[in-house]
This record gives sequence, C-alpha cells and structure tokens, in this order.
Amino acid sequence: MTKQTDAAPHAETEAAKRPKGTILEILGASAKLGLTSFGGPIAHLGYFRNEYVKRRKWLDEKSYADLVALCQFLPGPASSQVGIAIGMMRGGLPGGIASWIGFTLPSALALMLFAYLLDHADVSGAGWLHGLMIAAVAVVAQAVWGMARSLAPDRNRGTIAMLTAVIVLVWPSAYTQLILIAAAGLVGRWFLTASNVPETPRLGIAIRRRTAVAAWAVFVGLLLGLPLLRSVSPSQGLALFDSFFRVGSLVFGGGHVVLPMLQAEVVPAGWVTKAQFLAGYGAAQAIPGPLFTFSAYLGTVMNGWAGAGIALIAMFLPSFLLVTGALPFWDTIRNRPHFQSVFQGINAAVVGILLAALYDPVWTKAIHTPYDFGLALAAFGLLMLWKLPPWAVVLFSAAGGAVISSFA
Repeated sequence: MTKQTDAAPHAETEAAKRPKGTILEILGASAKLGLTSFGGPIAHLGYFRNEYVKRRKWLDEKSYADLVALCQFLPGPASSQVGIAIGMMRGGLPGGIASWIGFTLPSALALMLFAYLLDHADVSGAGWLHGLMIAAVAVVAQAVWGMARSLAPDRNRGTIAMLTAVIVLVWPSAYTQLILIAAAGLVGRWFLTASNVPETPRLGIAIRRRTAVAAWAVFVGLLLGLPLLRSVSPSQGLALFDSFFRVGSLVFGGGHVVLPMLQAEVVPAGWVTKAQFLAGYGAAQAIPGPLFTFSAYLGTVMNGWAGAGIALIAMFLPSFLLVTGALPFWDTIRNRPHFQSVFQGINAAVVGILLAALYDPVWTKAIHTPYDFGLALAAFGLLMLWKLPPWAVVLFSAAGGAVISSFA
C-alpha cells in the first residue's frame, strides 16, 4: 500500500495490517445483500451486521456500531452509507464504489423494469410481500439482541438505550435521532469514564485527508452551484440532476422521509403524475435494497434509461461524497480517550434507535394476526437457534406469508 503522508502514522499502520479484499469480493458480498435485504433501512443494518460482522468478520461489533452512528448523523440513506463505508474500509475508494453498485443495482434495475412494464401494478396485498415484512421483524430482532449484548451490557448503557427507544417512539421526528445521539454522546462523556471503554481498533481507512477535504468541497460546490447553473442553462438533464442531488443532500430520517421531498420535486413540475408516483412507490416496497433506488424508477418514467442513470447517480452522489469526507477524520476522533466515552454513549443510543424501529415501523407494519407472530417467531428461531443465513429465512418467510394469505 502506498504510504499516506498526510494521515496519522498509527492509522496508516493499522490500515496496512488490516486484510484487504478484492473488488470482486466486495462486489459479490454487497450484491448478495442487494438481492436479499428486504424490509427497509433498519432491517438492512441487521443484514449488514450478519454478513460483514458475524459471517465475514470484516470489522468488529463496536466499529460497526460506530459506522452506524456516523451515518445517522449524515443526511441521506444510512444503510447505503454504512455499506459504502465498509467497502471503503475493505478496498479504498474503488471498494466503496463496488459496494454501492452491488447493493444498489439489483433494486434499481428492478424498478426500471417496473417503470417500463408494471408502473400501475398493485403489489401491496401480496402474501409473499407480507412475508418479507415479517422476515424483517426477525432480522431486526436478531440485530438488536446482538448489539445490545455488546454495546449496552450494563445498567448505565442499558438505561441510555431504553430511554432513547422510548423518546424515539413518543416524539417521532426526522431530527429526533440526531438530537438523541448528540445527547447520548454528552451523557457518555460525563458519566461513562474512558477507563471502562475497551480499546477500539482502527478502521484502517485508506483515504487521504486531502481526498476527504476535496470530497467536502465538491459536495458544497455542487449543492450551491447546481441551482445557479440550472437557472442559466435550461437543460432537462441538468434540472433532473439538481433536483435529485438536492434531495439526497438534505434528507434526514431514512428512506420514507425522502418520499414527500421527491414528490414535491417531480409531481408539481409535471415530470411524473401522482398516479405514476404512487405506483412506483408500491413497487419499491416489494423489492430488496435501498428505497432511494426509487429515483431510478422516477428517472425512467421521465426520460427512459438515461433519466434513470442521471437520477440514480445524483441521488446517491451526496452520500458517497459525505462518507468519503467524514471517514478519515472519524477514524482519528473516535480513538481519542475522551471521545471513546462519547461513542460509548452514542452506541448505546444506536441500540435504542434500533429497538424503537423494531416496534415501529417494523413490527407495526408486519404483525397483525397470531399467524404473523408465529411466522416471525419461527423466522427468529431459524436465525438464532438454527443459524440459517438471512436469505434462507427471507425465502421461508415469503413462502409462509403466501400460505397465510391463502387462508385469510
């Protein structure tokens, strides 16, 4: 590896020691997740944990939780950002790109096909789709259980986790998570002493700090410059890129929060009808991968394959730039003794956020009858006791959902 002259020496040593993967390895792992990760962004974090932490051991539990906490702070799709970050850890910038492609492309292609063939199809009542939502209950429950044992094992951190979960549920807001994570960090700084925090391994990010600064500059330049360029150059492609880049740069709170912002951009402008918008959203619920690939559907409706490419890249480019800009500095900050106490509190809050999400929206949208609960319990047992891979549990749950619907 080429020595990073502008990074901390210890970070370089750790980066050199960390085993790296090939681009094909990263692409294959992320594509597997892109094909099987049903259930929305919170469920995606559970799938990622199973694949990258438990199975492949590309990073440890605490480093994974730290990445999740970082991505909760950043605007954009948190699960996609976590995947990009893990790809960068494994293979630098090319690894981050490969990870994004693998996780994003399956659902993007599926939604593009929906736009051409099934843009008015109603899949909301499909039994197999309901089974996929039930699978998400088991996957998220497994993630909460595992992360709680590691990140909130004592009274103080367990209390932070539970209080976070309660507040998230009674005060739902796009900014609630940000406020709670910041508050938990302050509590950790003053009440969780650094001596009680285990030594945190370096993430080994093979990205120069000058590259990180350049990424921040590009992000700010595009965010401020695209509207100006659009005002003097009336190009539909430029207008499309500006609209989706701006939404991807400013949305907090996950995939479902992005929907009203996208609707405000594309429906009043006459690019997409309201019926087309709602049909595409229904299709997006039936496929794995990030909900932000809904942008590929909208781009296809507006301007075919070219529009899909513009919308998809513009939607995810802010996330890639933000992760690139944050990771090298994050890896340094998180390993300072006082900040370790901060992150101890933040990681406990992440457990609480996942716990709240297990109830709403994961549980409330999936569990409606005793049959649903029975299927969720069986799926959880297959994950925890029989150690089946998540994709097998997804298939089991989809089949179970279809059977349940046939008797309904």
